[in-house]
Order: sequence, then structure tokens, then C-alpha cells
Amino acid sequence: MTYIAARPAQCLKRSIRELDFHFYRWPGQDERPVLLLHGWGDTGETFQFLADHLPERTLLAFDARGFGRTQWSAGGYWFPDYLADLDAIVDWLSPGQPLDLVGHSMGGNVALMYAGIRPQRIRRVVSLEGFGLSRTMPDQAPTQYRQWLDQIAAGTQFAIYDSFAHFAGILGRRNPRTPPAHLDFIARSWGRERADGRIELRADPRHKRVNPTLYQRDQAEACWKEITAPVLLVAGDQSEIARQMAADLTMQHLATLFRDVRIETLGGAGHMMHHEQPAAVAELLRRACR
Repeated sequence: MTYIAARPAQCLKRSIRELDFHFYRWPGQDERPVLLLHGWGDTGETFQFLADHLPERTLLAFDARGFGRTQWSAGGYWFPDYLADLDAIVDWLSPGQPLDLVGHSMGGNVALMYAGIRPQRIRRVVSLEGFGLSRTMPDQAPTQYRQWLDQIAAGTQFAIYDSFAHFAGILGRRNPRTPPAHLDFIARSWGRERADGRIELRADPRHKRVNPTLYQRDQAEACWKEITAPVLLVAGDQSEIARQMAADLTMQHLATLFRDVRIETLGGAGHMMHHEQPAAVAELLRRACR
């Protein structure tokens, strides 16, 4: 099945911090931009489903470094680079006034941290299934470093698929709530055809390396406490991540981390809610980013 976009994206390239970034823009009646940040392994292009249900807002998304059609980084991938890339993009996109920032998964975690680091730059922030990671303990460090060194020595690769249909079928088994036409669109956004006709991912396989340094949730939460914008967190009621993070998502706990926060649970949605239920996600954004 082929997905027909009701509101096709305008595509553009821009150099950001010495890499060529690929952007997608959906002009709307309200010219104030909503900036969309995708999750790990995703692309900005798959916000197309959301854009089709939010015609009144101007939306801008981009492929993060080493994902989709954005240039790969020769130096590898480090979380602070996502923040620095975002800072440069906000400077270009909205230098004179704060903007609305929406992120999914990894993009949601980037959005929340950035909103605390640069609170004057953000008007509203929405995180879809991005709630930070689980806490770590210092004694995990030796294993983490060993795994990172082993991956550097052995190399990392993504799977290769026989066809777009094969790839879409794999995606459908992972995310059974996603409509078939959406799966085909995602497969063609995430993948590209090789000379032998098989499908490889556009993403740099070095993204598969673990981070050698342990995640510090206390540091992330310290950034969240600096956010001045209203915050909306959205969890899927079918999401394994939301279940794992349940203790950190109570309003009693969130009230200690954010000045102005609310949480919504989207019924019938898993982690990839913007692929599965874009109309419902669009309605939440419509109310959050007035």
C-alpha cells in the first residue's frame, strides 16, 4: 500500500556545524514554527503522518546527524552533539523569539534537556515517550567500557533486507499497530536500494555502539528543573518503555522535577505513537502548543 501525503513536505539542505543536514518543512496557517525531533533510528520525514493532521501549524523536522539523508559524522556520535546541533538550528530558525519544541523518544530527551539548558529559547515543550533513561550504578562502568571497546574492534552493521516489502513486513511485526501504508512509507524513508537491489538503512551503523559513559539521570533531571516553559509528557498505554518508567511518571514525582508539567496517556498507542495514531497525537499538540 502507498501512503499519499495530504500535505507534502518541502525539502531543503543546510550546513549545521560542518555537516549537511536534511530538513522537511510543512508550511501552515500559523507561521510560528513547531520544531520536531525524531527518535533513534527514525527520520524527520516520518512526521509526515502528523503533519497531515495538523495543517494549521508550520512544522519543521530534520534528520539528525548520521540518520536519514543527513551527513554522517566522521567522529562518531555523542549525545551533547545533538544539543549543539539543536542550538544552531534554533538560532537559525527562530533567533528573535522562543519556539515550540516537540520530540519523540531520543528526540524527546534532547528536547527536555535543551529546554532546561536554554529556557529562554523555548515557549512550549512536548516529549512523546521520552522520559529519560533508567538510573545507572558506578559498578556498571567496566562492563560498559568493555562492550564499547569490543564494538569498536568488531565493527557494527545494520541488517540488510531483500526488498522494501520485506523491510516493511519486519517493521509491521515490531509495531503491529502501525497502518500498512505507513509501514511502506517508513521503510522507504529509513532505507535505500543498493546496487544489488537489496535494501540497506540510511543510518550510520556506528549509531549501534553503546555509549561508553553511563547515563546520569540526576544530571538530566537537574536540567529539567531549569525549564520555564509548560511541559507535556505523552505516554502510550501499550508502551513497554512507559511501563518500565512508571515509577518516574507519577505526578507526585514529576512535580519535583518540572515547574509546569502534565502527562497524558494515549490509549491504544505504543512507543511509536506518531506512526500509529498521528491524528490523536496531533490533537494533543494542538492543545499543548496554542
